[in-house]
Parts: sequence; C-alpha cells; structure tokens
Amino acid sequence: MRIALFGGTFDPVHRAHLIVAREAADEYELDQVWFVPASHPPHKAETNTPYEHRIRMVELACREDGRFRASRLEEGTEKSYSFYTIEKAKKEAPEAAFFFLIGADAFAEIDTWHRSEEVIRMVEFIVVTRPGHEYRTPPGARVHRLESLALHVSSSEVRHKLSRGLPTTELPLAVRAYIQEHELYVPRLQ
Repeated sequence: MRIALFGGTFDPVHRAHLIVAREAADEYELDQVWFVPASHPPHKAETNTPYEHRIRMVELACREDGRFRASRLEEGTEKSYSFYTIEKAKKEAPEAAFFFLIGADAFAEIDTWHRSEEVIRMVEFIVVTRPGHEYRTPPGARVHRLESLALHVSSSEVRHKLSRGLPTTELPLAVRAYIQEHELYVPRLQ
C-alpha cells in the first residue's frame, strides 16, 4: 500500500488541492491520499476557522475520489508537527509506504521543522511545484517532483472572495454548500 500524507490548514479545501492530490496519486501510483488538516500549524498563524468545520469540508471534498481520505491525525490541542503525524500514520497503517505531498514553498523550509532530519528519513516526498521552479533538496531526502499548473489558487484568495460575497468556482459544490449553511468566511457585525 502506497499512501501520501497531504497536510495543510485547508481553510477551506479547494479544487487545486484535489487536482494536485489526483495528479500525485496518478503519477506515483498511490493507493490513498490522506488529507490531514492541521489543528494548530506550527509554521502558520492560527486559523480562525474551527478545526471541526475544516475537517468536515475535507470529508466532503474527499468524496470526489475513492483514493482520498480525510484524516484526523492532527486533531487535538498540540502543535501539528509532521514528525508526530507521520509516527501516528505509521502506527495506523504499519504495512504502508508513506509519502509526504508538499508544496515547494513549504519544502524549502524543511530544515526549520521540528525533528526535520528524522522526518526526512521517515518518508519520501512528492514536492509540488510549478514547471521550471527550482528548490534545494536536503541531504538524505528522497524527493519526487510533481510539476503542476493547479497551484494558482490559494485558500486566502478563496476566503477573500467569500468574505466579499464574490462568486468562487474554486470550491467543490458540497464544500460551497457547507460554507453557506454554516455562514463561514462572512464578515461578522461587531
């Protein structure tokens, strides 16, 4: 079994996330891609969207491909360090070969990660980048390159559109319906 861990805040999950996961699954013959929303990301500012909403949106989005699975590996109050996430994943599926699906911008900072040298030894990386973009590979890292054009969408852009009531086609229909039902990303009156 070949499994990729795909972490992020997913605030909200959007079509580019799904496209990248599908491209990685196809190109590297992955059996599953586990979408792992960070409860408390160590390298980003805390999200204002509660974890339960973000995991629920990921669950809805994962219905689009039978290889996708929403994972609660980072649920809880602790910082969401990749080292511990990978450890938990390996306990959950000890027979699996694990990959870590990551954007080139985040991979460029891997030396700053908690227990980074151990993380590098624990998994193979599928680094998503735009064609022609270069990055440094740390010693010992096993890296597969995935060139994708699906990276032009960002969750912050989607949130910006939603907060202004602008139409957005970047969201799966079930995720868009969930956002509307729970009135997420709309300005609150003080």
